[in-house]
Amino acid sequence: MSKNWNHDRAAEHIDKKLADVKDVIIKDYSRDMSLELIPTNVAYRVDGVHLYADILNLDDMLNITDIEGVECHKRTLRFLDQHYRAVKRILDRVDARRVDFHSQRLHSLFTKPYNSETNAETKRVQRAVASAQLIIDVLAETGDDDEHIPAAKVRIGIDTGRALAVNNGRNGYREPLFLGDPANHAAKLASNNNAKGIYLTNAARKVIGLPEKESPEKSVLSADEINGCQEVAKLDVTVDEIVKEWRDDLEKNPIGSYQLTRQTPPLCEMDISALTPANSKRQEMISLYADIDGFTAYVANHIDDNAEDVVRTLHVLRAELERVVTSDFKGRRVRFIGDCVHGLSCDGTAHTTDEETSVSESTRLAGALRSSFNLAIERLHAEGHETGDLGLAIGFDLGPISVTRLGKKGDRIRCAIGRKVLESENRQCGCSGTETAIGQAAYDAGSDAVKNLFGKMRKVANMDYVEATEALADKGDESAKQARADAYAGSPAIIRADHREVRPHANAKTADH
Repeated sequence: MSKNWNHDRAAEHIDKKLADVKDVIIKDYSRDMSLELIPTNVAYRVDGVHLYADILNLDDMLNITDIEGVECHKRTLRFLDQHYRAVKRILDRVDARRVDFHSQRLHSLFTKPYNSETNAETKRVQRAVASAQLIIDVLAETGDDDEHIPAAKVRIGIDTGRALAVNNGRNGYREPLFLGDPANHAAKLASNNNAKGIYLTNAARKVIGLPEKESPEKSVLSADEINGCQEVAKLDVTVDEIVKEWRDDLEKNPIGSYQLTRQTPPLCEMDISALTPANSKRQEMISLYADIDGFTAYVANHIDDNAEDVVRTLHVLRAELERVVTSDFKGRRVRFIGDCVHGLSCDGTAHTTDEETSVSESTRLAGALRSSFNLAIERLHAEGHETGDLGLAIGFDLGPISVTRLGKKGDRIRCAIGRKVLESENRQCGCSGTETAIGQAAYDAGSDAVKNLFGKMRKVANMDYVEATEALADKGDESAKQARADAYAGSPAIIRADHREVRPHANAKTADH
């Protein structure tokens, strides 16, 4: 039986998830509250400072050899593992919270001092700046010449404000997720370009008495500005102390040798929670990012007067997108990154990846994600919930990808790395909320039907499940032909098209990013 999307199956799941959040409770976060294990129907409004740190030379590590081979991935994983351990130690010592560590990008949160203290927000920003410089200085010392692991080059973005904290993940992998402007703006500052240093939004600059800038992403903090924050924050830890503790910890808890083996498809059977350096996975597979476009603005518009619908919308959309990846198309969700889901998929055997089939099935997966997204929005509206002006931007590519968990036992965090992981995210970032983009490697490996569907721009607008399956099947794609045959053999009503115009290609004016 082929992989497929089914309207009635999706609608049933969406309605169940709506029932989970029929009654939503919104609370203002205070010192006595825990951010651990937030119930599905609860969210906290959290005043805090968000810090994003981007390791700028991850791409260099992945391209250290012409061929993206096993040793390249092993070295990159060790690079990330060493630096992750160092940053985690810093955050623990400065009383900040690690929110996520996604490949090259770290997100942390400063909630102390609480608002009951005088000038609390100013002190939080100053503490974040001092901690940011500590991260930069420590990561300049945590390379390893013997293992050919360079020091990390870091760019940091910081913003302050109110965000909405909700539950992130499930099945033993629950952490708080922070939605809204401060997290998003800090992330954009950190990922804006390749210039190192610390960058503050105008909101954060204003809080600590610095003049606003027309282009904050180009206005790196000066040594004097950083020193002023360090003097006020008075962090009770030094670079030398962190580096010594980090080296001692590596001796007691060595990273170990990375052993990379294939995961027999389907990837939904891969237990990421059981992965370690000695039990990691690597093979040619599809990396796919699906991002809810417009969600940050939606949160900002409703965080004060209708945060309940924000919680409902996020819960329903993310749960349904994950179901499509893991249940309908037998892929594996790596993680949720804010309002974005990162998934992996692969068709083939224990020994080889069927690249053409993997690309065809991922094309139909992308269409299924859009069909479920549209259906979820429709059901939310039918229940009277406000969803704003949301869309779904999707990007995917094909290539060697390694999956493991970083850190020491008891504090491991999942990680998927590869050149095409970065490229699939880049393709997604270049899409509007109606578009799906395919990377060059996946395009080259795809059938003629896939190439025809995406066109020379490698981007298509409004491609839902029906459009993807029918367009591929009509052009002779074997995977799509089988899916269509299986569907209509059971019932002609199994697949239902969205009642709207579907254009085979994005407008020519759409830029290819």
